[in-house]
Amino acid sequence: MTPLETLNWLTEQTRKHGADGADAVMFDTLSVSASCRLGKPEGIERSESAAIGLRAFFGRKQSMVSTTDASPEALKELAERACAMAKASAEDPFAALAPSSLFAKNVPALELCDDVEPSSGWLTHGCEEAEASALAVTGITNSEGADASYSRSNIHLLINNNGENFAQSYASSHFSLSVSVLAGEGTGMERDYDYSSVRHRSDLAAASDIGANASHRALARMNPRKVATCNVPIIFDPRVSRSLLSTLAGSISGASIARGSSFLKDSMGEQIFASGVTICDNPHIVRGLGSRPFDGEGVANKKLSAITARARPVSGLKMAR
Repeated sequence: MTPLETLNWLTEQTRKHGADGADAVMFDTLSVSASCRLGKPEGIERSESAAIGLRAFFGRKQSMVSTTDASPEALKELAERACAMAKASAEDPFAALAPSSLFAKNVPALELCDDVEPSSGWLTHGCEEAEASALAVTGITNSEGADASYSRSNIHLLINNNGENFAQSYASSHFSLSVSVLAGEGTGMERDYDYSSVRHRSDLAAASDIGANASHRALARMNPRKVATCNVPIIFDPRVSRSLLSTLAGSISGASIARGSSFLKDSMGEQIFASGVTICDNPHIVRGLGSRPFDGEGVANKKLSAITARARPVSGLKMAR
């Protein structure tokens, strides 16, 4: 059977045990990585994995189980176990499958996958070139090594909601190259890094540029000085944006709001950022690292404005409250 046929059969087994609805997901992933330090290869790794997850619903009760064994016997046992666990679980007023009216009808072409697997030699050469470029800069005294990786995943999702089905698949790939070096000597040493992370190999930054940027960042840390306490506008390095947005995303996620565990649970419609800040979630950026054709429940996704700027812009990123 195809992956989607397997998932359909699995959810039907769950329905036969009395479940009102079920959804199942299958992942199969290939990963290859290489590393080197001071010009010498340190290792090459390759792994392949596959897994199936199943969620069963009995009214407002649900359970989630998973397996790496896709044999019919194992999947039958998985369905039985999911149903038994769901029956024994406590009711959750928010536990439900998405209605079919919200399912993604048209899956956008986002170019998320590069099907050409790079050779291990190409990965190793990228590591060596990035590190050599960094070490060639005056003032760089040592290296923590360089790493390159490639991964490809196939994602299959099927939802069986009282006879209304959603069944879609998509593939995604990921290339990355990074290097970390040290500048200075003794107690005055400083460390920094640079990296490139993309969907397609053709979009990966040049290894020599990654190495040069890592060295310049390390050198820029040399001879730091303490700044006196003061009120000044703050400019964050772009790398900080991930941690800032991660905190925001966790605070406004559906699960956090539903459980009442978020400090923003009562702040819908209120200003929490300075009036010049806009934050949006766009899952349809072509070749975007965070792009997805639909969400984990088969619901059609679209650009979402999480934080909207007010009419009067202000400088800095000072929190409004």
